[in-house]
Amino acid sequence: MNISNYSNYRQLLEFTSTIVGLQIITAYTSIYYLIPYFLNRKKTLLFIFWLVILLIIMYAIYIFFKSSYYDPKYYEYLSPILKEQAELSFWERFTSFYAFLSKSIKFLTPATLLLITRFYKNQQKYLKLNEQKKIAELTALRHQLNPHFLFNTLNSLYALAIKKSDETPEVIEKLSDILDYILYRCESTFVPLNKEIELIKNYLSLEKLRYRKRVNITFSEQIIDTNAKIAPLLLLTLVENAFKHSVSQELKEAFISIKISTIKNQIIFDIKNSKPKLRVDKNKIEGIGLSNAKKQLELLYENRYSLYIKDEKESYHVTLKLESR
Repeated sequence: MNISNYSNYRQLLEFTSTIVGLQIITAYTSIYYLIPYFLNRKKTLLFIFWLVILLIIMYAIYIFFKSSYYDPKYYEYLSPILKEQAELSFWERFTSFYAFLSKSIKFLTPATLLLITRFYKNQQKYLKLNEQKKIAELTALRHQLNPHFLFNTLNSLYALAIKKSDETPEVIEKLSDILDYILYRCESTFVPLNKEIELIKNYLSLEKLRYRKRVNITFSEQIIDTNAKIAPLLLLTLVENAFKHSVSQELKEAFISIKISTIKNQIIFDIKNSKPKLRVDKNKIEGIGLSNAKKQLELLYENRYSLYIKDEKESYHVTLKLESR
């Protein structure tokens, strides 16, 4: 705004305060009435209709102010173009579409800026709440897993203790390492992959002692990226699920094959287990473990993972590929 176009500060103040006043009315009416009562309720046509009505009223007030007060009072200080406009009647000025469009944009500018600011703040608030919700859900999932995992492990220890096996101290040591990791070392969202592999090895050692010749376990790893990170207990849930739905229900020898590898920035986990000869309800085959793993994947990896499940006649095969963190 060029102050040289005005005779004094009073003229500038009168004109500016009128424009600002109309902008405030437009912004307040749009944000607190038109948007909540029409746009937010999907009444788009009614919103547009009343917004146009509002702009017409604001424009009419502006033209009335200009033609009846401002232009006559400051006529001698107006530019030649503005003097020509001042000569026009109220109706001639009111029916000028281009003038109406120009002033409407000016009236709506503060409202638009306020809406953009509000939208940004709401988005930040939404992202913060979403993150808090994600953390709460993950915490609940881990609390769901830990008692389930501990129950199975303590069962193994109980079976050996009854037999007064010399391997009981070794089992207690392995269990102690597992508990230490679960309770104190996996609170972060992502943990080193090598720590998760160590956890799986400890778990496999316990299960070998528990099932003896009833299970044939093969485990291989090819870790190129030593700095790879992964969500804690994610792989263990798949391992535990395999034992639950193969060895525990198999009267003869079962098998479980596990492969872990890294390629570039990707972790590949492959686990295959035999199916028991006894008929198992298909709806129960996933159980808590696999369902838990799927929920964690959705929360932490979104579209950055793939989970393949092959339900064959004599085996159950799960392949998980995800981005290392």
